[in-house]
Amino acid sequence: MANIFKTSIGMPTPKRLRDLIREIRSARTAADERAVVNKECAQIRDSFRDEDNTYRCRNVAKLLYIHMLGYPAHFGQLECLKLIASSRFTDKRIGYLGAMLLLDERQDVHLLITNSLKNDLTHQNQYIQSLALCTLGSVCSTEMSRDLAGEVEKLLKSSNAYIKKKATLCAFRIIRKVPDLMEMFIPATRSLLNEKNHGDHFSSVKPSTGVLLTAVCLITEMCEKSPDTLLHFRKDDLELVPQLVRILKNLIMAGYSPEHDVSGVSDPFLQVKILRLLRILGRLDLEASETMNDILAQVATNTDTSKNVGHAILYEIVLTIMGIQSEAGLRVLAVNILGRFLLNSDKNIRYVALNTLLRVVYADHNAVQRHRTTIVDCLRDPDISIRKRAMELCFALISSSNVRGMVKELLTFLETCDPEFKADCCSNIVLAAEKYAPNKRWHIDTVVKVLTTAGNSVRGDVVSILIQLIASTSNLHTYTVYQLYKAIGMDIEQQPLVQVASWCIGEYGDLLVNGHCDEEEPLNVKEDDVISALEKVLSNNNSSIVSKEYAITALLKLSTRFSELSSKKIKDAIIKYSRSTIVELQQRSIEYSSLFSKYDHMRGALLEHMPLIESKRQSMYNNESLQENDLLNGDVEKTNVQNTQHTESQNILDLIGDLGSDPVINTNQEPQKPTAATDLLDLLDVGVSSTNSDNINTGPPSMNNLIDGLIHSSTPLNNQINGKSGLAPIVAFNKNGLLIEFHCEKDETQSGVTTINLKATNTTPLAISDFVFQAAVPKSFQLQLLSPSGNAIPAQNKGAVSQIIKVNNPQKQPLRMRIKLSYSQNGNTVTEMSEVSNFPENLWQ
Repeated sequence: MANIFKTSIGMPTPKRLRDLIREIRSARTAADERAVVNKECAQIRDSFRDEDNTYRCRNVAKLLYIHMLGYPAHFGQLECLKLIASSRFTDKRIGYLGAMLLLDERQDVHLLITNSLKNDLTHQNQYIQSLALCTLGSVCSTEMSRDLAGEVEKLLKSSNAYIKKKATLCAFRIIRKVPDLMEMFIPATRSLLNEKNHGDHFSSVKPSTGVLLTAVCLITEMCEKSPDTLLHFRKDDLELVPQLVRILKNLIMAGYSPEHDVSGVSDPFLQVKILRLLRILGRLDLEASETMNDILAQVATNTDTSKNVGHAILYEIVLTIMGIQSEAGLRVLAVNILGRFLLNSDKNIRYVALNTLLRVVYADHNAVQRHRTTIVDCLRDPDISIRKRAMELCFALISSSNVRGMVKELLTFLETCDPEFKADCCSNIVLAAEKYAPNKRWHIDTVVKVLTTAGNSVRGDVVSILIQLIASTSNLHTYTVYQLYKAIGMDIEQQPLVQVASWCIGEYGDLLVNGHCDEEEPLNVKEDDVISALEKVLSNNNSSIVSKEYAITALLKLSTRFSELSSKKIKDAIIKYSRSTIVELQQRSIEYSSLFSKYDHMRGALLEHMPLIESKRQSMYNNESLQENDLLNGDVEKTNVQNTQHTESQNILDLIGDLGSDPVINTNQEPQKPTAATDLLDLLDVGVSSTNSDNINTGPPSMNNLIDGLIHSSTPLNNQINGKSGLAPIVAFNKNGLLIEFHCEKDETQSGVTTINLKATNTTPLAISDFVFQAAVPKSFQLQLLSPSGNAIPAQNKGAVSQIIKVNNPQKQPLRMRIKLSYSQNGNTVTEMSEVSNFPENLWQ
C-alpha cells in the first residue's frame, strides 16, 4: 500500500546510473556539475530514509560513482552494510564494492561488517566467498585480521583453485598488517607450490598459475618479514629451493602456451617472482646458491632479449646472481648482460643498466671494466639522468692503471656538463687524482685544470688539497708558480684558482721572477708584473672577500722576497685598504702596515717560507688519546660522502700560520662558529688549525656496495637498522640532541667484513640540515662509506638519516674509528669530532 500511495502522489522513480553519468558529463561548467551531484545526493538521502529497499542497490551504485568523482559519499556507508547482509548476490556485490571504497580501518563502522564477512567466508557459493576475501584484503584492520584469520587459513586448503588464489592474496595482506599471524599460514604454504604449472588450460581464468604466483608472493613476504621463517623455508626437509628450481625450469623449457605467453616469454610475472624468492633464499647460503646456479645460467642464456619483457627477466637474473653466493663465471655473465643493456636504444634500459652497474662494480670490478668504453660514451648521452649515472660509474671505475685516460675523459665532460654536476665532478676528479696520481706533476696539472675549467664550482676543500700538494712538492715549485701565474693572467674570475695562485705566488714569487723552469718556456716576469697581478685581484669587483684576503696576504709575503723598491710599492698597495668597507680586509691592512714600521725588524722572520703543512691524515691520529702505534705512525684510511648534498668544508691549511700543533678533539666543548679568521688567519694569531677529511673512494657512495644494494634489495634498510643482526646498538655520538647509533652486522660472505648501519636522530625542537658524516680508521683497516638516505634530520625524532659503513678487518684487530660531524641548525654551522672504540669484540672472531 505504501508503494501504491507514493506512486499515486507522483514520487519519481530514481534515475538509472547511466542516466546520471550522461547528465553529469553534459554539464558545461564545474558549477553545473556540482548542482547535478547535489541534487542527486539529496534524492539519494531521501530514498535511504525510506524503509523501501527496492532501489537501494541502484542508489549505492550511483553514490559510488559520485564518490569516484571526488564528492563526499560517507552517508552511504550504512547502506553498504545493509546490502552486504542481503541474500541476493547482486546486492552483495554492490555492497562489498561500496565497503571497499567507502570504508577503511580509520572508521569504526568498518568493524560492523566483520560478522557478515565471517558468514560469507563459509558460504557455499564461491563467488560470494571471493567477494568476502577481496573486501577483507582491502579493508582489514588489526582487529578484523585477528578475528577472521582462521577462516582465511581454512580457505587456503580449499580444493577450489579460484578460492585458494583469493585466500592466498588475502593472507598476504593480513601478514603485512599483522606479522604475528604468520605462523598460522606457514603449514598451508607448502602445498600451494604443488599446484600444476601450465598443465591445464583455461579459457579465461588460469587458477593454477594464479595460485602458484600468489603462493610465491606470500612466501616471499614471509621470508622478508621474519628471519625465523626464512630459516624454516631453507631447511633441507622442505626442499623449497629445488622445488622452485623445477618450476622455473618448466617455465623456460615448456613449449608455446597462449594462455601464459607474453611477447614470446612464458609467464614472465611468475619467473620474476620466483627469481626474487630464490635471491632471498640463496643469500648467505652456499648450498642453496649452488642448487640454483645452473638454472640461473639457463634463464640468462635462453631469455629472448628482443622484447622489453625479456629485459625485465634478465634484470631480475642479474640481481639474483649478484645477491647470492654464485660462481665467478656467473657473475661475469650478469655484468655482461648489463653491458648489453647499455647498447640498447631505450633510455630506460640504459639507465637501469648504469644504475645496477653502480651497485655491482665493487663485486667484480674487472668485469665492469670491460664495458668502460660504452660507459664513457654515456657521458655524452642527451638524457641528463643517464649522464649523471655514467659520471658516477666512471669515478667508480678509476684505478691506478687507467687514471690518465679516465680523468682525461672526465675533464672533457667537465667542460660541457650541466651546472648541477660540476661541483661533484670537480671534487671527485680531485679525489681520484689524489688517490691514483702516477706522479706529482700530473697530479698538479690535473687539479689546476679542474680549477681553470670550473673553478667557481669547486668546493672549498679542493683549495686546501692543492695548497697542501704544492707545498709538499718542492721540486715543482717553480713549475707550479709558472702555471698558476699564467692561469690567473688569462682568467681572474675563477675564485678557487685565484686563491691557490695567490697563496703560491706569495710563497714562491721569487722563483717566478728569478727562477728558471726547465719544463716551461722562460717568462719575462718582473716584480712589478707580479704585484700588479695581485692588485688586480684586490681591485676586481668580482673577487670574493676570501680571494682578496689571500691576495693582500700574498703581497705582504712578497715584501720580503722582492727588492726594497718593490717592498715600498707593496706597502703603499696594502695601506690603501686601511679604509676598506670590508672589515677583515681593513684589519689586515692596518696590521700588515704595522709590520713595515713598528715591527719591521720582525717582518723577515715572520714571513719566511712556510714549513711543510701537516695534512689531515697525519694530524688526526696524532692525538694522545689514541695511544696506539698503528694510529701514531701510519697513515689512515679515509672516507667521505660524495655525490650527495655537501656543505663547504673548512680549510685544513693556515695560509701563513704554523700548523705544528695537533687539533685537540673534545666532544664536550661547544663547537666554534667558523669565521673568516679560521680560513685565513691573522699574521699575529697563528697556530690554529681547521681540519677536513680526505676521501678514500673516488666514486659516489651509491655504487660502493653490492652486498647491501643487491642482496638487501628486497629488504629495506630500516629492517637492517632495527637490529636484525642480534647485536646491541652502539651509541657513537650523543650530544646537543643529536644521537648517532651504530648497528653492526657480520658479513658472512666475506671474512673480516662488517656492515655498520648508522642511524642519526634529532631530539631537539629545531631541524638539522646539511648533515655530513665522515669517518677514518687505522691503516690496517679498509673503510667504505656509502650514500646516506638524506642530509636533513627532522626535529623531535620525527625522522632519521641512515647510512651504511663497510669495514674490512683482515688482521682481526680491535677497531677504533674517529668520526667527524658537520651540520647546520638554526642558522649556525656545527662541527663535532669524536672517537668510537666500544665495538663488540665478537664482530671479527
